[in-house]
Amino acid sequence: MEFDSKHSVIVPEGVFIIGTYDEKGVPNAMNAAWGIQSDYGEITLYLGKHKTTENIKKSGAFTVSFATKSTMEISDYFGLESGENVNKIEKAGVHVHKSAHVNAPIIEEYPLTLECEVKEWDEKREMLVGKIVAQQADESILTDGKIDLGKLQPIMFDSSFHVYRAIGEIVGNAFKDGLKIKNK
Repeated sequence: MEFDSKHSVIVPEGVFIIGTYDEKGVPNAMNAAWGIQSDYGEITLYLGKHKTTENIKKSGAFTVSFATKSTMEISDYFGLESGENVNKIEKAGVHVHKSAHVNAPIIEEYPLTLECEVKEWDEKREMLVGKIVAQQADESILTDGKIDLGKLQPIMFDSSFHVYRAIGEIVGNAFKDGLKIKNK
């Protein structure tokens, strides 16, 4: 069966929680799915017009937290309402503190957060490139000092069924398992 390109499924689609402060210092968060690591120490997000994007343009900073199995409900909520109409942080009952490195909030319920400065903003393409200046990780998601996705249990957005799916099972060894074919 052929589908039109508008309904293409490209996986995985992350569930990124973008944290910002407005001009009055009120924290805000939004749920975004279109993002990627675009270079070492860099993240690129495609964001339409939102209160969050207006905040980023003014402050030049933002945080990116990774939605997890345990934060799924609040992560989904951050995509349901506009920060223009309601204080989503307050309504969700989450706890925030100011990043030590950028002018943006860290939402304490998320075990992994990137602290970013705006590197590039292409308004025409709605593309935001952030320079990652620091990373905060809760000890509970570390194994041998590395982020363990099995412990983090990040979720992805499944655009076919409009559901979230957990990520984490190890199915192979990168740069190793293919050597069986290469060395034939």
